[in-house]
Parts: sequence; structure tokens; C-alpha cells
Amino acid sequence: MKICVLVKEVPDAAVQKRIDTGSMRLDRSGENNLNPFDTHAIEAAMQLKEGGDLQVDEVVAVTMGPGSAQRALQKAVALGADRSVHLSDDALLGSDVCATGLALAKVLESESPDVVLLGQQSDDGECYTIGAVVADHLKMPSLTQVVKMDVEDGKLRCERQAEYGYDTVSLALPAVISVGDAINEPRYPSLKAIMGAKKKPLDTKSAGDVGIDPGQVGEAGSQTTVISLNPPPPKQAGEIIEDEDTNETVEKIVAWLDERKLI
Repeated sequence: MKICVLVKEVPDAAVQKRIDTGSMRLDRSGENNLNPFDTHAIEAAMQLKEGGDLQVDEVVAVTMGPGSAQRALQKAVALGADRSVHLSDDALLGSDVCATGLALAKVLESESPDVVLLGQQSDDGECYTIGAVVADHLKMPSLTQVVKMDVEDGKLRCERQAEYGYDTVSLALPAVISVGDAINEPRYPSLKAIMGAKKKPLDTKSAGDVGIDPGQVGEAGSQTTVISLNPPPPKQAGEIIEDEDTNETVEKIVAWLDERKLI
């Protein structure tokens, strides 16, 4: 069995996100890191492999991005992936979610995975939908916000978090699963794993290598266009309610909550 984990290089959480007004894209020139939500997907893959209930032969980290994205792959390998695949091509620049999903699906087709795992969202785009787009292209079932996975009769018994509680779903493989950050606590890579990550196989592929039609990706192949960008409204000063008179203070707090429909 093969598990592929989709990972992404994103701006480091400590870096203030900036937009390049020329390209209307996120400015990625600062410090970047492995998307923290993807570390939960890698950990989920490692737990399936180490659990022994499924015969997992290898875990493959897959990403799409510029040359710098290889650092995210190295971190994914340091966390346990056996090898990595890097899709990188100028034709992919400016791809929206649909075009990115198509491109990643083409890479996955060449790997023929039994399970595709990914984090619930990326820390930059936060669209939450890439897993469903990939699954649609691969013609696989898709499950999102999974916070627990168990192996049961060759299938995966998953719990997914919903607004009303939890769904329990028995999922036949192959499948695409995005995991929530409550599913596990990602491990820290050992110094030996970090040092050994550069020696593990890294396969770099171009769009042509995996049969991607250039007209279906990049700005030309994207179905959405960023027309304008506006900065978020400035944060308003908070209201301080002094605890000098108990009854009056309670009334103010209740009125404040009621005005915002919080009670």
C-alpha cells in the first residue's frame, strides 16, 4: 500500500503576510515553512504505517511549487516520509485552486496511491477545498475534517468533525482524506532524521512529465481572477467595562453580548 501526503510551502507564521500588488499574488519572498496543518497529515500517515493494521510500503510527500518548496519536502521526509515528489514548472504560476487540484491529481495519477492525505487547509490560502478538487479528478471518495482514523476490515473507519457533532464513516480505499488538526500531535523530527532527509529520493517533475496540458493550469487555465485587493478594516478599540458596581457591570456585559447575538 502506498500513502501520498500532499504538502505545501507557506509563509512562516511569524512573518506578516503581504500581497504583491503587481501580480496580485501572495508575496512569498520572506521566510517560508512547511504548512503546519500538513504535519498532522504526515503524522497520520506514519501512524497508519507504524500501526501495523495496514501493510503500508511507503509514504510519499508530494508538493507543487517553486524551487524553494523542496525545503518543505525535506521537512516532510524528516518527519517520516520515505521519498518526495516535487512538481515545478513556470506553466503552473498563477494557478487557482481548480488548476492546482488538476495539476496535483496528475502527479498522483503517476503514483497510484491507495490513500491521499492532506491537512485541512493551507496557512496562506485557507480555501479548505483542494482535497475535494483532487478527489474529483482522481474519481476517489473524499472525506474532510477527519479527526480519527482506525483500520477496520481493510477499510478506514473515520470520524469527521461537523458543526453538529461528529460523523462516523466507513471509507473504502482508495480515497482522499483531509485531516483536522485535532487528529494527532505531530512528532518532532530527530537530528538524525533531519540530517538524513537530504539523502532520501526526491523526484522533480515538470508539467509535461505528468501529462499536464499547459492550457489547463496557470493563469490561462484558472477559472478565477483576482480583480482587486483591499486591506482589512482597522481593528477597533475594545470596550473596557470596569468592575466597580456588580449589578451595573453585569447589565453592561449582558447588553454587550445580546447586541452581538452571542446569548
